[in-house]
This record gives sequence, structure tokens and C-alpha cells, in this order.
Amino acid sequence: MKVKVYNQEGKESGTAELPEAVFGLPWNADLVHQVAVSQGANMRPTVAHARDRANVRGGGRKPWRQKGTGRARHGSTRSPIWKGGGVTHGPLKEKDYSKKINKKMARRALYTVLSAKARDNEILVLDGLKLEAPKTKIAVKIFSDLATVKNDLRSRSVLLLYAKKDENTKRAVRNLPNISLDEARNLTAYEALANKYLLFVKDALSVFTK
Repeated sequence: MKVKVYNQEGKESGTAELPEAVFGLPWNADLVHQVAVSQGANMRPTVAHARDRANVRGGGRKPWRQKGTGRARHGSTRSPIWKGGGVTHGPLKEKDYSKKINKKMARRALYTVLSAKARDNEILVLDGLKLEAPKTKIAVKIFSDLATVKNDLRSRSVLLLYAKKDENTKRAVRNLPNISLDEARNLTAYEALANKYLLFVKDALSVFTK
């Protein structure tokens, strides 16, 4: 499968060959769903944490004597039935949401998503990306020029994929709300689905052919 290659000015500069083994697979909704859900769960942070009666502050002494008061017996003011007491069966930060996914399945799902995006013309290839300085206005100019290729490029989410880390590009792009940046070797099916367009720097395609 051949695609057009563009330069930083948004002008066509040639073509690139996309390997059929990566960009020519049929759609498999069940596989993509299973892998995307698993990868999303693996990124989920465990934030909620309730303190039980052993973790809340206070309650060191018995509120009143066991017998003779006419009131119900209690051993601590931090019992779950007291105001300010511990929480029973609450969420704990030790909870693990991660799910196991086989490497072959994850790779196949990624290739399936890339194939679908290639068919929908949602993959763009740049012959190179070089910023003279880490300036956001330079990045804005580049993506404005590329918007002549895709009209909604400035309003939809775009994932820029490169082969090697470029500090200037990273610093210039990080202030753009709809542009994200990652190395091609780190691309997952979840990340590919989360972005409308995938913008490959040409040398990043070699990561998948290898």
C-alpha cells in the first residue's frame, strides 16, 4: 500500500510503501475491543482509598464503662457506626485493575487499528521534521501548513510518531492541546484509537517493518 509523503510545508514530496502485514489487515472488532479495554485498565491509577477503623485518628479510650450506664456498650468512638469512624468495605489503594494481555494479541490489535486508519486516510507521513528552536509558534506554523492536506487537522486529535527522541519538537508541541507526541515503538492500539490522525515521521515507519 502506497501513501503520499509530505514535507513540513504541507507539499507532496513523494510516496512511501506501507507494509501489508501491518497496514493491510481486515478489521477484527472483538480483538481490538479486548486489547483496548485491557490496555486502558492497565493505565488506570488506583486513587480511591478509604480508611478503616485502624487507620482513622482517635478512639484510643473506651467512651464509657461497659456496664451500669444504661447505654449500649462501645469500645471505641472510631467504630464504623460512629460519626468520624472508619469505613467498612471501602475502596483500597491496593486494588489492582490491570489485565493480562498476550503480546501477540496486542501487536495484532495494533496492526488492525493501523490498517483501519490507513483505509480511512487517517495516516499521514512526513519526510522529516526538524525544528530550529523549541518554539510553539514554529510547530503551529507546521501544523497550519499540513492542514491544507486535512482540513480538520487543527481541530482533531493528532499523534505525532517519531523514531528517535527530539527535544526541540517535544518542547514545541507540548503546549498544543490537540497534538501529542510519542516514539513509534511505544504505540499501542489504545493510543492509536484515542487519536483521529496518526502523523508518522518517515523513518518511524521502519520500526514496524522491522
